[in-house]
Amino acid sequence: MMFSFFNIIIQKNGIKEEAEKRSRPLFDFRIDTFLAVCKHMNFTRAAEELHITQPAVSQHIQYLEKLYGLPLFSHMGKKTVLTPAGKILLSAVTTIKSDEQVMRQQMHRATQGNVTLILGVTMTVGEYLIAPLIAKYLKQHPDADIHIRRGNTAQLLSYLEQGEIHLAFVEGYLQTDDYDTLPYRAEKFIPVCNAAHKFAGEKKPRQLVDLLPERLIVREQGSGTRDILDKNLAVMGLRISDFARLAEIESMHTIVSLLLEDCGISLLYRIAVENELADGRLREIFLDDFHMVHDLTFAWNKGSIHGELYRNICRELSEL
Repeated sequence: MMFSFFNIIIQKNGIKEEAEKRSRPLFDFRIDTFLAVCKHMNFTRAAEELHITQPAVSQHIQYLEKLYGLPLFSHMGKKTVLTPAGKILLSAVTTIKSDEQVMRQQMHRATQGNVTLILGVTMTVGEYLIAPLIAKYLKQHPDADIHIRRGNTAQLLSYLEQGEIHLAFVEGYLQTDDYDTLPYRAEKFIPVCNAAHKFAGEKKPRQLVDLLPERLIVREQGSGTRDILDKNLAVMGLRISDFARLAEIESMHTIVSLLLEDCGISLLYRIAVENELADGRLREIFLDDFHMVHDLTFAWNKGSIHGELYRNICRELSEL
């Protein structure tokens, strides 16, 4: 098989850099200035990050604008924003930067006879899905090395842009203009409560609005689960703040534990509570107006020179 060169090392809290930062020969140094301004949308903060003066930042941006013949930033009052041309340049250099990071790792590890794949996974995927896929993959590729990095959807997409991971396996929404993707599978997204939960309303809930008197236990902003919930509530003319009480939790395991203690209700992927539903400790809240599935998706930087390799790896993981 073509992927037998990957090895696996799981790190829960991130990956140590294997080498110090070096200059990037594929980039004009002024591109780094452009990326810093895009990161902060502030010339002063970009200068502070790069340890150069603000006039130098302005000169670098002016050089790029002269080179491409178009403005890259515009100013709306005190707010700095990307122009359409700036957005195109950001998308292009983000992919190139990520590809160069991968190339550097491949060049470095080629002398050792292996290459590392760095896979980012969201919390639900990382806690409830990835282990059996990796276990089966390891058995088929005993020589291999993969780093598993965890984060919410927003963090993983940022890691992709910075070239810190090669692939992201996410549960949230993606802008497909920015990433190439391969769906893994559609997963049910359901309301859940403790099996013995007593609802605050006088009648059994039949519609989503009947749950508003409850405490909602929910993931933090930036997570895929939260993003999905926000968007689907908005379609129904609702917001998370419409619930009587709120508990915002970063750990899916903690959310499940709070449900088991009957501290509220939640709306989440069914995969996160399959065992608890099966043994009767939790129960699904069946509503007439809430029936939802959403794709779990592999993603990588759009237009990557490694795109076909990434797609094949994702296909193999999907078949395990």
